[in-house]
Amino acid sequence: MCAGRAGLRRLGPAGGNAASQTHGTPSIPRRSRRRKSIAIAYEPGQGDGVEPQRPRWEPRDWQEQLERIREMRRNRDAPVDEMGVQKCYDSSAPPQVMRYQVLLSLMLSSQTKDQVTSAAMLRLRQRGLTVDSVLQMDDATLGQIIYPVGFWRNKVKYIKQTTAILKQKYGGDIPSTVEELVQLPGVGPKMAHLAMDIAWDSVSGIAVDTHVHRITNRLKWVQKETKYPEETRVALEDWLPRDLWREINWLLVGFGQQTCLPVNPRCSQCLNQDICPAAKKH
Repeated sequence: MCAGRAGLRRLGPAGGNAASQTHGTPSIPRRSRRRKSIAIAYEPGQGDGVEPQRPRWEPRDWQEQLERIREMRRNRDAPVDEMGVQKCYDSSAPPQVMRYQVLLSLMLSSQTKDQVTSAAMLRLRQRGLTVDSVLQMDDATLGQIIYPVGFWRNKVKYIKQTTAILKQKYGGDIPSTVEELVQLPGVGPKMAHLAMDIAWDSVSGIAVDTHVHRITNRLKWVQKETKYPEETRVALEDWLPRDLWREINWLLVGFGQQTCLPVNPRCSQCLNQDICPAAKKH
């Protein structure tokens, strides 16, 4: 946002500038005692210390598209609804343990189908999933339990490193800010925002995964095409009303799993086919 114009320069003390008031220095004669009155037109907000409001960009038809997606997601029967991260933790465990399980399920879910993540979390919970139990577990055992999640070898390393940090720095709990969460090994922005939402009940930003990234680009919900999920998050948060930030991840992930698929999207089954900019391309 461009800043408003700088305020008008204030005149110095009456009688000229400082140099003209120095003893023995003659003042510069004025050409005229009367000055012309000049009308200055301010743009709204300028000159009063308030920056002008820029028109907020909004995608075409986005509200109607959103309502139609809600209708398509009305049954809540996508994999994310039944086996997503919000279903993977033990709701009867102490709050600190629940939060740890939420973070762990998010770490496992990266580039992994919800069904596989859910099964891995169930196996971990059957062994008593806590910070201490994971620290006492050797890498080979942890790997056997979480296999076949995507990149399971790397995730074994990240889980052990992150769990040790949580034990030493946070007393076994998880951080309560996005800034601290993304400093943990294996935790990215999407996971951090979801952890804030599910574990801390705090909406810190839009959680953008591959589904949200893909669909919002297809719908032209970004002014310019974005290449990475984090770019998409920034673009969406610039215009999407904050009261929709929590809903948008759940809504679009399920929509992406069932209808707006990565390859061969089911445009003929989509209620948005007549107002989707990408519908004719598939």
